Amino acid sequence: MSNMLRGTMLLSGASFLSRFLGMIFVIPFFAIVGTAGSALFTYAYTPYSIFISLSTVGIPAAVSKFVSKYNALGDYQIGMRMFRAGSALMLVSGVIAFLVMFLSADWIGAQQIKGEGGPITPDDIAFVIRMVSFALIVIPAMSIVRGFFQGNQSMGPTAISQTIEQIVRIIAILAGSYIIVNFFNGSITLAVGFAAFAALIGALASCLVLFWYWRKRKPFIDKQIAKQEVTHDFRTIDLFKELFRYAGPFVLVGLAIPLYQLVDQFTFQPAMVASGRGALYDTELAVINNLGHKIIIIPMTIATGLSMAMLPSLTNAFTQNDQTAYKKLINQALQVIMVFVIPAAAGIAILSDEIFGALFTLEDIEITGSLMAWYAPVALLFGLITVTAGMLQGVNQQNYAVVSLLGGLLVKVIFNSQFIHLFGGKGAILGTAIAAGIAVGLNLARLKRTVNFSFKQTIKRTILILIFTGMMCFVIAVLKFAFGFFLPYQEVRWATVVMLLAGVSAGGLFYLYLAYKSTLLDHIFNGSVPGLNRLKRVKR
Repeated sequence: MSNMLRGTMLLSGASFLSRFLGMIFVIPFFAIVGTAGSALFTYAYTPYSIFISLSTVGIPAAVSKFVSKYNALGDYQIGMRMFRAGSALMLVSGVIAFLVMFLSADWIGAQQIKGEGGPITPDDIAFVIRMVSFALIVIPAMSIVRGFFQGNQSMGPTAISQTIEQIVRIIAILAGSYIIVNFFNGSITLAVGFAAFAALIGALASCLVLFWYWRKRKPFIDKQIAKQEVTHDFRTIDLFKELFRYAGPFVLVGLAIPLYQLVDQFTFQPAMVASGRGALYDTELAVINNLGHKIIIIPMTIATGLSMAMLPSLTNAFTQNDQTAYKKLINQALQVIMVFVIPAAAGIAILSDEIFGALFTLEDIEITGSLMAWYAPVALLFGLITVTAGMLQGVNQQNYAVVSLLGGLLVKVIFNSQFIHLFGGKGAILGTAIAAGIAVGLNLARLKRTVNFSFKQTIKRTILILIFTGMMCFVIAVLKFAFGFFLPYQEVRWATVVMLLAGVSAGGLFYLYLAYKSTLLDHIFNGSVPGLNRLKRVKR
């Protein structure tokens, strides 16, 4: 299997596990803090995500590209110099970001909630923002270590540390919030505040894992440096100039989804109140920006892992002007996204009531389930934003990724309030879909012009994927119709769980069977799908 696919499997697996745990923990957390607590967590966590991106300013991903580039040229020493300088920079930027976020918490809270008497107050938001801001001191410096390992095409440290970080964070969230509410009779705001503070606890656990990997890998890195024959004599200022040339686009691309969410948070409550839907704003926002969002981005983890794993290989091939290699990487990356994310998004849409009812609550399911069904297809656009931006960065067109993102974001800012006023929560989803679609379209157009890339093969296979997905949805729809005669899955939670498991199993297995028998998987993965060759040998 190629390095890109191995890295993709590792990072996607870790990212999927992290996202899955992030979704699962929301179930007991929702039971502890309720809809208002979930919405409050979202109000604070989205600004935190933006501050994380701003404090790292895209440096970790840029370090990955920088190290990969100069490793391909045989200069390992320059990558180590960049790592040390970047680590110092990230430590300073993290402290600055912490101070800014901590001190601006009151203003941020006041901008998101207008009026009084609602379930969430600006003071509640400000408190939770201050609690989560402490993680900014640690995470930027930690993330650059991951970028350095990825630049050396070592994906294990990122995968393992990311998983440990999430596990420790979730344990702290659930244990802390449960104890506060049930043993100390603390407020929901206090419980959510501690849940936000758990980001720092998880980050410290991740630091310990990365430190262990660093001690283990350092001798090998030293050997590479000792054997190198090529040396680039750059001043530190020159290193930073090249690094920031790569980094600027990374930070904006990483901000794409949080920025869309932030636009929703600043416009959602006022627009819902103005349109006479004020009583539903916390429920619908919790679905769009937290509960439902955690589910629909699970398929996107494939894109995230693919983007991180693809960048070093794509940069290497482009630096060496190996057109065959980098065009093959681009084709394969797009097709991996399509073959997994399209059926996953369709499955979430057709089973949206069952998913939300089984995982969270059947209360207001006609609203919450419907919103998630509308939101599910956006997962594909989110995935394509991540991957196409990574492709543009790999072929040294990173500045254009900024143009495409800003173009889509401008549309979101201009029309979001009007869409929400007209369609309620679905209007916010529509605004995000249009914004993300514009960004993806511009990225793909630029990619075609830059490397003369042909989408013919990807389009043909995507059509086949859509046909198989349609057949999968038909099977699930028939199953839901049949189960409806004897299973009250729209009324009783245990029945909803049974229906969900049956639908996911039947639909997923049917789709994988079609993809396997048609040799679609074999063609996309060049015969290197884990377990596929072994299965063929057994059948012979």
